Amino acid sequence: MPQPDLILRNARLPDGREGCDIAVADGRIQAVAPALPATAPQEVDCAGQLVSPPFVDAHFHLDATLSYGIPRINASGTLLEGIALWGELKPRLTHEALVERALAYCDWAVGRGLLAIRSHVDTSDPRLVTVEAMLDVQRRVAPYLDLQLVAFPQDGVLRSPGGLDNLIRALDLGVQVVGGIPHFERTMAEGAESVRILCELAAERGLPVDMHCDETDDPLSRHIETLACETQRLGLQGRVTGSHLTSMHSMDNYYVSKLLPLMAEAQVYAIANPLINITLQGRHDTYPKRRGMTRVPEMLAHGIPVAFGQDCCMDPWYSLGSGDMLDVAHMALHVAQMTGPAAMRQCFEAVTTAPARILGLDGYGLEVGCHADLVLLQARDPIEALRLRATRLKVWRRGRLVAETPPAAASLRLPGRPAATGFALSRG
Repeated sequence: MPQPDLILRNARLPDGREGCDIAVADGRIQAVAPALPATAPQEVDCAGQLVSPPFVDAHFHLDATLSYGIPRINASGTLLEGIALWGELKPRLTHEALVERALAYCDWAVGRGLLAIRSHVDTSDPRLVTVEAMLDVQRRVAPYLDLQLVAFPQDGVLRSPGGLDNLIRALDLGVQVVGGIPHFERTMAEGAESVRILCELAAERGLPVDMHCDETDDPLSRHIETLACETQRLGLQGRVTGSHLTSMHSMDNYYVSKLLPLMAEAQVYAIANPLINITLQGRHDTYPKRRGMTRVPEMLAHGIPVAFGQDCCMDPWYSLGSGDMLDVAHMALHVAQMTGPAAMRQCFEAVTTAPARILGLDGYGLEVGCHADLVLLQARDPIEALRLRATRLKVWRRGRLVAETPPAAASLRLPGRPAATGFALSRG
């Protein structure tokens, strides 16, 4: 074996393996085994802490990020006021401001070990300033972050004048995924028609599909059913994603018992956005108040791959957020009551391996030959990483260190207790 450039010593892996060394050469993983005999110019003692592939955000809006309070704050906290606010902001958007905010967020992301993002980009403004800006950002961040763009007709592909033409122009400029928002069309019938049109467009161009689908509290919203049907009709299995799916939270159990097998048969992926779903949904309820996140455990039980997304960060829909996918997964396991050990590990997978599969990331993982995109966490396993929202001690992209953070620790001076220096909350 040629001499590695980098070796991570004594790492724990998400699958439970302990005492592993990871050798890296030419930006790829060369070997994974205990006590590798090789040496390298750079060696890092992981001290038995967790090394993971990078975090992946399967659903985000990079064009809107960090615009909170412009032109005003969402007073009602509702999805529809957020859309209206974004509509007020759009005429003011400039290429320079969009790029500046997006790059700032990408810096946050890398610092938190988030090295791949799928971002929906609004195509409703005929200027396509958001599209051109995000394509610019995509080029700039390519050395350190995989950014995948979705052509997203925020105002409805049929509802807004020129909606379909604008979306097609965005694809022609280089956007890689076909998006949609069928529940925001004028009628249920036009929503279904938009799903048909957009899936046919994706099939014609050989592109994936990722639609905002049934992001509503309406238990009668049925667009995921239509999306699954069109997926099968057009042979798009394994290329189609339904994002949000919050109406499933409110649907009749009998109907869901039909819907889940249909989605599994069509090989449709699902993305929940826990932070945003529980914030925006149920706003018209008194009590009991619905929280809106889709039926994650039930979908997983049917073999439907599920990922979690950050969705929003300091924008018209959400005033918080930091690019921390462990924060997203931590919220999800509470809302979905996924508190058993196996279920909590599924939540960790929902921000790593599951979204990597949905995005079709090449060379992702910890196997020999994969890209050396790695995160060293201040935790002993995925469950502890979730519990602590563990510090990302080091982040490597293609074997090159791109971010590091000092370990989280506290020095205690408690009455009647011996001083404790470097006290941490991890089990190690």
